[in-house]
Amino acid sequence: MKPPHNSSPKKRQQSETEFQKQVRTKSARKLQARRRKDQSIWFNLGVIGLVGWSITIPTLIGIAIGIWIDTRWPSQYSWTLMMLFIGIVLGCLNAWFWVQQESRNE
Repeated sequence: MKPPHNSSPKKRQQSETEFQKQVRTKSARKLQARRRKDQSIWFNLGVIGLVGWSITIPTLIGIAIGIWIDTRWPSQYSWTLMMLFIGIVLGCLNAWFWVQQESRNE
């Protein structure tokens, strides 16, 4: 007697095609990684530094503006804290946008 087949030849062919796509995708990723071998640890540290500065600069600007507003027009609310928060949010959005752009370019 023949053992029963759980899948038809068409399903097996589709799964082989999916497998081939997976293999093709993985091999393309490996080839791309080999081409980018010249990117050293210093390059990666530089990228981390750029992301850090893209958050730090707007945060410091927000703090400076908040201190300036607090000294000119005192109120019960701390403009320094509000501008600190706004600077952090803008810096994080800036960093997120920059990282998205870099990931699209790769």
